[in-house]
Amino acid sequence: MSGSNIICATTLIRGMEQEVSLLRAEIEKSRQGLGIEDSNPELKKLMEENTKLRHRLAILHRACANLETPNNSAKLSHSGSIIGDLQQVFMGAIRKAYPDLNVPCVIAISSMAKFGDYQCNSAMNVVQQLKQQSVKTTPREVAEKIVCALTNHEALIGKVEVAPSGFINIFLSKDYVEHGIINLLKNGINPPTLKRQRVIVDFSSPNIAKEMHVGHLRSTIIGDSICRFLEFLGYDVLRINHIGDWGTQFGMLIAHLQDKFPNFQTESPPIGDLQSFYKESKVRFDNDEAFKKRAYECVVKLQNGENSYLKAWNRICDVSRREFQNIYDRLDVKLCERGESFYQSRMVAIVDELKRGNFLEEDDGRLIMWGTDQKGIPLTVVKSDGGFTYDTSDMAAIKQRIVEEKADWLIYVTDAGQATHFQTVFACAQRANILDMQNHRVDHVGFGVVLGEDGKKFKTRSGDTVKLAELLDEGLKRSMDKLLEKERHLVLTAEELRDAQESVAYGCIKYADLSHNRNNEYVFSFDKMLEDKGNTAVYLLYAYTRIRSIARNCGGDYATNIQKVIDRAVIKLEHDREWKLAKTLLRFGDVMLLITKNLSLHYLCEFVYEICTTFSEFYDSCYCIKKNKEGKIVEIHESRVLLCEATSRVLGRCFDILGLKPVDRM
Repeated sequence: MSGSNIICATTLIRGMEQEVSLLRAEIEKSRQGLGIEDSNPELKKLMEENTKLRHRLAILHRACANLETPNNSAKLSHSGSIIGDLQQVFMGAIRKAYPDLNVPCVIAISSMAKFGDYQCNSAMNVVQQLKQQSVKTTPREVAEKIVCALTNHEALIGKVEVAPSGFINIFLSKDYVEHGIINLLKNGINPPTLKRQRVIVDFSSPNIAKEMHVGHLRSTIIGDSICRFLEFLGYDVLRINHIGDWGTQFGMLIAHLQDKFPNFQTESPPIGDLQSFYKESKVRFDNDEAFKKRAYECVVKLQNGENSYLKAWNRICDVSRREFQNIYDRLDVKLCERGESFYQSRMVAIVDELKRGNFLEEDDGRLIMWGTDQKGIPLTVVKSDGGFTYDTSDMAAIKQRIVEEKADWLIYVTDAGQATHFQTVFACAQRANILDMQNHRVDHVGFGVVLGEDGKKFKTRSGDTVKLAELLDEGLKRSMDKLLEKERHLVLTAEELRDAQESVAYGCIKYADLSHNRNNEYVFSFDKMLEDKGNTAVYLLYAYTRIRSIARNCGGDYATNIQKVIDRAVIKLEHDREWKLAKTLLRFGDVMLLITKNLSLHYLCEFVYEICTTFSEFYDSCYCIKKNKEGKIVEIHESRVLLCEATSRVLGRCFDILGLKPVDRM
């Protein structure tokens, strides 16, 4: 189009905007100065005229935008985030409509289909900023002006509607969604593009000589899933197991080892039950003064690095490591051990550094440190006897992780009861200029306790803490009972049955934890976990297996070379249920971005459940394979079969992040 056409249209718009402004002023004058009610015929006539003018103005704005953007039908590339793509388009429109304002572009998923797929909710922010400039307007008028300023959006947006309250209802373009599904199938489930960071995740953290119990369950499961999530995003993740392998208790363990297995230096001591061994040594420590004195001497010699004491300490640690590793192997969790002993020399260095910086204060013989605001409970960096504490090791660890490991982001996964402690550690690290919040991110990922079905802290019937190994064994037993009840042993091989048993057992324990908001307590119930209806791992794993079987049932390339089908295929979303499922799948990237902000995996669980229920609606309404009376396939709806394939791929990626292991047959 010629420049003269653009100039003419722009001039016409400006004239009409002035006319609308004058008419609006007249309406206000009629209302306020003359006291005319809204029901007055004259005022009604003015308002109708104003509405017509605004409508014509909106049409002119849109026409002008088309004149200025001759290639506005160009395809938008998928960024992996629908909200991101919409923000890009609407941010441009807001800046064009209100160049003097700094307004955030707020895009949200619509609560109901009649309000579109997404909504732009920025109009009220614009109104508030204009009000500060003594400019009166309404959210609806602002929304209409933003819509008029939209350009280069047809490939993404099918249509927009302005609600009376000023919300802009956005209906996605069918081409955009169809292209998104094809892109997903051809190029895989890719993460949103984010800056690569070095992330250290501290989780699980059992104590040497003590068995892992249900108290370690949440930290291990949540921490592993966070690592899987961050690794999928492309971050450089170091998984740290900050085990308790140092301190006074090792003096009593070594002294007891010397008495019970005097030849431990040449033969590995046959400590079958380290928990019992620990209890025996603790009884002696509490009741035998001579043993207690010797235990303290052993601690000093261990900390001084005497060879035989280090050897005894290593023997004890090795027994625990084997037990821990058995649990981690069963849950498919990988960790890098960095016990408190790793930081021993670094604790000496951090104390010296804090002393030189005058950050430590004396308090009844202790050396304490306050955070930046001098409030709350200070860290005890050095005890009155000169020994170090957990506070000391945590300060040494944060220094090591930032300086030596070059971490950009530190994550600590522990129970919510430790929130205050970590807030103090972070504040002290800031005060000591170790932690720079401009360059580093730190998160304490807290979680609530696990409750029994009686609503009290989860314990055995005898009142003991539930051992994690026994909990996993019980899960295996119950999942096998469930499979046998469904007569799966009649159709599965022995190996397939075992794989299904482990998939269900460990999957249901992980999913029951992750599907709850981690900040809350949750009730541990095998009966509820193993239900095959509702938001449970069993339901999801069965759904996934059924979806995976659809392509196999088609035979030919669908069963043996699905990628060949994908390369030639065209996705067409013609049924409402197809459309709904496809849009749900494409929200994957936005769910990923949400979790980066809060590290709460229950959002991913909700998304997975929504996919499965939406798929069920689709499958009930849309045939994928047509068979005749003899059971022979007479028609394959290729586009729908590929939509099933896309569903299974998104689910598979989500399961991997959650640590679930689906099987092909269940």
